[in-house]
Amino acid sequence: MAHALPGYDGACKNIHGHSYRLKVTIAGSPMRQSGHPKDGMVMDFKVLKNIVKVQIEDVFDHALVLPESSSGELVSMLQERFENVVLTPFQPTCENLLLHFIGKIRPELSPEVELKVVRLYETAASYAEWNAEDNEQ
Repeated sequence: MAHALPGYDGACKNIHGHSYRLKVTIAGSPMRQSGHPKDGMVMDFKVLKNIVKVQIEDVFDHALVLPESSSGELVSMLQERFENVVLTPFQPTCENLLLHFIGKIRPELSPEVELKVVRLYETAASYAEWNAEDNEQ
């Protein structure tokens, strides 16, 4: 995914890309049904992966992400030339993208499953992390 941070006072104001990685940690009570193929699972990883694919990957993979406040002329030109230009109501920083992704994942989880930790890596060593414990009120 590529993005730009308009108005930023460094190189990130220019369009540039990252190979983002998203780590999602959930919690809940494992199924206790002897003989059931999902016995011991809190949630089938296949289901969680599909939520991430549909809500995040299908939208943001190979996209150029810009804030909605970007120049209309620039956005129009980019949309004419490229298929996947995503506009966000926020500056597309790693932190803001992380919060946006949480807002996309959480409603898709069953009530028995709690989102605990979400970490979005922008580079191998740089990431933003959200912990449910730090955000409970």
